[in-house]
Amino acid sequence: MQTASDGVTASTTAQANGVSVGVTNADGAATSNQTNQGAVYAHGVVDIGANAGAATALRTTAVGNSAALSAANGTISAFGVQTNATGVTARGQIEAADAEGRDVTVSTLAMGNSTGLTLDNGSAGARISQSTTANVLADGGAIVGSVTGTAAVTATTAGNNIAMSGANQSAARLITDQANTADVTQASKFTAYGSSYLSATTATVTGNTLSAQNEGPLLDVTSNQWNTSYVRGQAEGSSYLFGAAQTQAYAAGNSSQVNTVGPELALDNLQTNTGGGVEATASFTGQDGYDSVTTATAMGNAVTGYACARCNGRMSVTNTQTNGADVGASSSTTIAAGGRQVTGVSTAIGNNASFTVSSPGN
Repeated sequence: MQTASDGVTASTTAQANGVSVGVTNADGAATSNQTNQGAVYAHGVVDIGANAGAATALRTTAVGNSAALSAANGTISAFGVQTNATGVTARGQIEAADAEGRDVTVSTLAMGNSTGLTLDNGSAGARISQSTTANVLADGGAIVGSVTGTAAVTATTAGNNIAMSGANQSAARLITDQANTADVTQASKFTAYGSSYLSATTATVTGNTLSAQNEGPLLDVTSNQWNTSYVRGQAEGSSYLFGAAQTQAYAAGNSSQVNTVGPELALDNLQTNTGGGVEATASFTGQDGYDSVTTATAMGNAVTGYACARCNGRMSVTNTQTNGADVGASSSTTIAAGGRQVTGVSTAIGNNASFTVSSPGN
């Protein structure tokens, strides 16, 4: 137990396998094969007795296999295989039931497999294959007597994750395969405050996720995502007295976001979600306050594509989505005495696709 005037910062990271390959003013090639067969567990807890100080931050991260690729003023070609066969768990919790603080941040991240590709005036050709067969969980929350500033408590989980970012006239061709056959993939956060000024409790989970953002002449992506895992996002918040409270849960079996600010985007997207189902639940409970927003969103398959019209952008898309699993979302809000504005939204969609060619900012 402790009292802190300036605040408390804590970070806990657990990772089974990691690799990093980068080129600068050069060309390079990389081949990587990562397999995790040992449990990965990260647990971060902060106990505060009286005063959390100006800013308290807790970050907890657990990853089975991690790969980082980069090219600056050069070209990288890569072939990567990641296989996660054992559970990955991250738990982050702040215990301060009798304490007060100004700003509180809790960030908890769990991923079975993760690959990041970063380009700066670079080019890449990459073939990435990911498979997760074991459960992945991000969990925890915060219990604080009083928060006078902002409280942001988040859990983010992905069975498989691929993220690509290109800047300064970069170009990329990607072929990706992601399969998540674990029993459960879950993100969950629980918060309780005696009083809070601005609070957000968020749980985001995807069986498979792909994010590709590029600024340059070409982004060409062929993506195949297959999920059979039960995917659950759960966010529960409570505050006896509250100013503005947001509680959000998002769950998707498969998710792809492919955007380019440049002349050409080519996307061949294949998503299949079957098996355990997708569920998002969000709830908030308060005694007396002002504004509360509770949102739950669940999707079997989701894809978005964007190309810049101002850049004379051209988009070519082939999209195939199949959902054979139950998809459910629920949100609930309970205000015992009174509130100024109470909003609750629940959205459940089997397949969702959005493709846009427009100018930035529109």
